[in-house]
Amino acid sequence: MTDHPLDVLVVGGAGVDTTVYVPELPLPYADTYAVPPVVDRIGNTGAGVALGCHALGLRVKFVDLIGDDPQGALIRDHLAARGVDFAHALSEAGTRRSVLLVDPDGRRLSLFDPRVVPGQRMPRDLYLPALRSARHVHVSIVDFARHVYADIPDGTTVSTDLHDWDGENPHHEDFAYSSDVVFLSAAKLGGRREEVMRAIAERGRASVVVCTAGAEGCHVLAEGKVRGFPAEPLPGPVADSNGAGDAFVSGFLYGRLAGRSLEECVRLGAVAGAHACTSEGTHENPIALDALLGAVS
Repeated sequence: MTDHPLDVLVVGGAGVDTTVYVPELPLPYADTYAVPPVVDRIGNTGAGVALGCHALGLRVKFVDLIGDDPQGALIRDHLAARGVDFAHALSEAGTRRSVLLVDPDGRRLSLFDPRVVPGQRMPRDLYLPALRSARHVHVSIVDFARHVYADIPDGTTVSTDLHDWDGENPHHEDFAYSSDVVFLSAAKLGGRREEVMRAIAERGRASVVVCTAGAEGCHVLAEGKVRGFPAEPLPGPVADSNGAGDAFVSGFLYGRLAGRSLEECVRLGAVAGAHACTSEGTHENPIALDALLGAVS
């Protein structure tokens, strides 16, 4: 749409992942393990959605709070090298970090350091101009991002990813009930999957709720019905499942903003997520538009 200079504004969620490739998960206790080179890379959910949407040709801006530290510099340099428009303010606690243990099958265990500052808010002048010019806003579940909802203009669609929400933690509720499209993982839901999905729609404004389940595919609630969709086959050997969920979100949002059907959006997300599993690192190699469209043609 020509009256919106931006397609997607991503709010919050950049960090640095320290990836350690381990022989198995869970990792039995030992005093020392010799492992392949330990690598610091850009990570966390907002960075993944911003990079994924940018790789698909969407006009993206990313705003966040990061530290004045080497990890913050890594994030700035990575985004700049890939041409992602990034604006930030400084957080006194420093940049968010994760240590990721990844086994030979690509499964991961994440040790997340959120660097929370109680009561912290994102400066409004950091995001307001972009907020008013974006077709869509994706809000990461960092605490300071919840305050952005009040400034989102009427008619602007909003998405969020609740990740492994258990359906009860109150931290996630503002995001769950204030977004039009809600993504979450089935990891902590067990037999309550559909119950939690329906509660999100009934208590909030979501018209679509997507619950991903890795290799089992996903379930989607829309128009009052829950439907199951299969996962897409991996285009190569599995390397690292980190970032697959953010890639799914990026592919799905591309389809939605392009006016595709729900079924097409789900498949675009699944293809992008499968691609991410074949690439080492969390967000090093997001799928490009020609590859994505070629895979679903």
